[in-house]
Amino acid sequence: MSSLFAHHVLLPQGWTSNVRLHWNTSGELSQIELNTSAQIHENQAQFVVPGMTNLHSHAFQRAMAGMTEMAGEGKDSFWTWRDLMYRYALHITPKQLQAIAAQLYAECLRHGYTAVCEFHYLHRDQDGSFYARPAEMAECVIAAAEQTGMGISMLPVLYSYADFGEHALRHDQRRFSTNVAEIMQLIEALDGKRNGQVEVGVAPHSLRAASMSQIRELVAALPAARPIHIHIAEQQKEVDACIAYSGKRPVELLLDSGLLNERWCLVHATHLNKAEVQGIASSGAVAGICTTTEGNLGDGFFDLPDYIEASGRFGIGSDSHVSQSPVEELRWLEYGQRLRLQGRNIASVTGQRKVGDFLYQSALQGGAQASGRKLGQLATGYRADMVVLDDAHPNLAGISSADLLNTWIFAGNDNLVRDVYVGGKLAVQNGKHLQQDEIQAAYGTCMRSLRSL
Repeated sequence: MSSLFAHHVLLPQGWTSNVRLHWNTSGELSQIELNTSAQIHENQAQFVVPGMTNLHSHAFQRAMAGMTEMAGEGKDSFWTWRDLMYRYALHITPKQLQAIAAQLYAECLRHGYTAVCEFHYLHRDQDGSFYARPAEMAECVIAAAEQTGMGISMLPVLYSYADFGEHALRHDQRRFSTNVAEIMQLIEALDGKRNGQVEVGVAPHSLRAASMSQIRELVAALPAARPIHIHIAEQQKEVDACIAYSGKRPVELLLDSGLLNERWCLVHATHLNKAEVQGIASSGAVAGICTTTEGNLGDGFFDLPDYIEASGRFGIGSDSHVSQSPVEELRWLEYGQRLRLQGRNIASVTGQRKVGDFLYQSALQGGAQASGRKLGQLATGYRADMVVLDDAHPNLAGISSADLLNTWIFAGNDNLVRDVYVGGKLAVQNGKHLQQDEIQAAYGTCMRSLRSL
């Protein structure tokens, strides 16, 4: 199968009726037929939208979802959660990581994500030494993406220090430890896996874990056009520590470096002043907003209205994977602003007053840019990543395409994704991943082992 007739499809110019989408053996859209008619025996869909990019993922944390929701003796925060995450990360084997990532990616596909940016820092063995193949853990994650059909941008993480001022890593951070030379060796080792479905970029973990001199060296060594991601300004404590160390706020420090451009994705960027909002927007970088994780960890609210006013680019990620749904990320991105500002319909601009349409299409563009791949729109030369929505569901009964995105994002909790194609290959059919039973069995075996620790 290399074509799909769509009665209604979201193209770059907007909703369009009676379109046939063709793709080639490389998984790229090769022709878009307009004003055509359905043939009796061809594959048809009522509503088709581009697949969403999940621009920030720590796949192994899927196995922790729901296991950290118990109050401690003192005040809980991101930092107490992080200690629990470190202890969990110390036990995961390569085989277990592949099982966890496959389960996660199958779930993400079932909800409409067709690509992921994997912020990968589980590099070393449990004792802190490198595996015989240093890229083994990254290879397992890529194998999980290939198994499930998920497109992936693998981002090996530079993680050298425990805090600002180049403090030595803690013993429970030993699996993350890398320097610039080691990261470049990992990138070289993964280079042969690059294809239409796989890109390899890089991620300095944060300004706490990588020095500015390292980041400059890494950017200079990285092949041109590869994506660069970084955690930044997620927590107020991080902002305060950066000011105490450097005299500057984290985003301010990065902006002053002159490094920021369209290749960058600034993950979270929760705590910004107005100059930083304008600076990120002007740089062309993408803000990577992970609303469900930011809510779960108590990070705070991204300054969405000012960022939209500055024409900033943004995308969404599921990060720690307490949710695997782009609908939930987008819904709570808007609802968080409504609660903060005590208003309605915040995410809109002149010319696009429909909040669901603005959010979905903005996140498509930002996620595609952050991935370093040709994603985010159904146009010739782009990946044939398509989501077919369930027109038989009551929420979509008799609906016009003009109301579809608002209804999908803001009405009900049923998953309205019916079928998913990635690179033209069917990965989800009638709401079920084609390898769902096999993947769930492997994940169950993995989790019984991990939960017995």
